[in-house]
Amino acid sequence: MPDMRRQVIGRRSKAAGGSFETRLSNACEFYLRGGWAHIEKTPEPFHITGKGGDGVVYGYYEKKGQPDYKGILCDGTGIMFEAKHTDSGRINQNVVTDSQWKSLDIYEKFGAYCYVMVSIGLVKFYRVPWDVWKQMKELFGHKYMAEQELEPYRLQERQCTILILEGVELKDEDTESRICTEN
Repeated sequence: MPDMRRQVIGRRSKAAGGSFETRLSNACEFYLRGGWAHIEKTPEPFHITGKGGDGVVYGYYEKKGQPDYKGILCDGTGIMFEAKHTDSGRINQNVVTDSQWKSLDIYEKFGAYCYVMVSIGLVKFYRVPWDVWKQMKELFGHKYMAEQELEPYRLQERQCTILILEGVELKDEDTESRICTEN
């Protein structure tokens, strides 16, 4: 018999995670409009099992294989991040899957900025550098980060936009001449 309490908690967590990703996507649009970055949500792989009447498609989302967002900053530097939400006061290291871990490692080795974006209760937001995330045990003595450990990575909001790139240093000092703008 299914545990109704766990199902409700699971649905609530999925909805909150979706809201967090919507906020991150809105922030990505903000930075694109400003000419600072082009960062896109990675589509989740969907396996179609059949088609019904009236255009209904049946299927399921396959296990996530890639981090949630990837793109490029205006100086040509790559960026990749995974989004994680929790309603508790801490985030566990193991919420990043093995395949996401591998992708973040590869992008980091190629010089991209890599992060895990964390939402606590959809009111506090953090950008944890990938090298910090990987070393939780060594840095904090455990494989999770509590709010006080996340605090140095806290992101600000301005006009309901999470400033996901605030403080990220561009690698090319001649960026001003190459900023992308929408035509």
